[in-house]
Amino acid sequence: MPLLVVGISVLVLLLLMTRLKLNGFAALLLVAVGVALVRGIPVAEIPEVLSEGIGGQIGDTMLTIGLGAMVGRVMGDSGAAQRIADRLLAAFGPRWVQVAMVVAAMLIGVTMFYEVAFVIIVPVAFTLVRVTGANLLWVGLPMSIALSTMHSFLPPHPGPTAVAATFDASSGLTLFYGLFIAVPAGALIALLWPRLPFVRRMNPELPKGLVSKRVFEADEMPGMGWSLFVALFPVVLIAGAAVADMVWAGSDSPVLHTVEFIGSAPIALLLTLLLSMWVFGPRIGRSLGEVADSCKSAASAMAMILLVIGAGGAFKQVLIDGGISDYIKAATDGWDISPLLLAWLIAAILRIALGSATVAVVTASGVVLPLLAGSGAHPEMMVLAVSCGSIAFSHVNDPGFWMFKEYFNLSVIDAIKARTTYTTTLAVLGLGGVLAMEGVLDALSL
Repeated sequence: MPLLVVGISVLVLLLLMTRLKLNGFAALLLVAVGVALVRGIPVAEIPEVLSEGIGGQIGDTMLTIGLGAMVGRVMGDSGAAQRIADRLLAAFGPRWVQVAMVVAAMLIGVTMFYEVAFVIIVPVAFTLVRVTGANLLWVGLPMSIALSTMHSFLPPHPGPTAVAATFDASSGLTLFYGLFIAVPAGALIALLWPRLPFVRRMNPELPKGLVSKRVFEADEMPGMGWSLFVALFPVVLIAGAAVADMVWAGSDSPVLHTVEFIGSAPIALLLTLLLSMWVFGPRIGRSLGEVADSCKSAASAMAMILLVIGAGGAFKQVLIDGGISDYIKAATDGWDISPLLLAWLIAAILRIALGSATVAVVTASGVVLPLLAGSGAHPEMMVLAVSCGSIAFSHVNDPGFWMFKEYFNLSVIDAIKARTTYTTTLAVLGLGGVLAMEGVLDALSL
């Protein structure tokens, strides 16, 4: 049974990494090869499948994470990240630092991919931890939860946008309805989860190489204006491109193409890196050599993180090529339940089995699309049901899980305790919100 293969592969991976202490990169590749053999992928094709998985995952994340880490380290080594952190502390106070992180993450995360927003905000979180002495998860976990919610629930992020097109739903209405679900659910879990006993017992150290250890005096740091300008520069570019794409969808205007190019995550971060090298380099008396050293330190620290994320992509790919999604699609065909609940369940099952939220939403939407016409369900609610299901059960076959684990310097077991539980709880709350919103819309239409 395909799902049994998935379950055993996850257990073997946990054994390799926890009991045998095998490096995550090697363990993921070994398990990926084993799954490929069991699922009948021809031996001659396995290296190509692994390469496709690694290449696809690294291609999506290397530029974003690499450039974002460099920008963050340049800001950290110049004192800009500390300037922003100090201002947040002054505005909210140490007691409300989590609220500050949630507000910042939700505002930035509405239009930015999880990975992009994460690497932009995490230097500030690291600096707040260093300055206040707080637990890393106490500050960083609310940020991650808020970003996960925005990325998974709402257009213009890739999953919800793709499903909206499948269901012929309005992206604008989906975003409008989704905010009423995502904001309260995300804020609740973001503020609750760090307070849970099993999370409070975790006390990871800051990852080496990604944060400056120097504590700056007030007169040594760049001004707040420049610090905030550089931090928000990629946000404005990416958000502007997303808004332009929604407003002029389908247009073949060269201006729109130019805006989309500048607002693509890699280009926006590359431009931000160039801007930060001058703003936090020669402009404040730091040599370009010092700035280059900051970039080099960030790149060195990112090497193993990128390898592990790439191997996670290989594991995901063998599960997809091994026919797991086709098996689940066939097994759920004909289930006689609410289309909203069916959409959520199929997306959640695919997420557990494959790790890929994108595959989960695309496959689930295809399965339930024939049911939409006669069900009376609002297409925007179907989009949100699928999107909520796709966030559930993030674990070892999800490359985003490994990014979370490596950045927060957690063991595999602790990462499962923290991330898998919060993503699953968000998915369940999201489903409840979707069902409640559908009821409200039905009542208003009577």
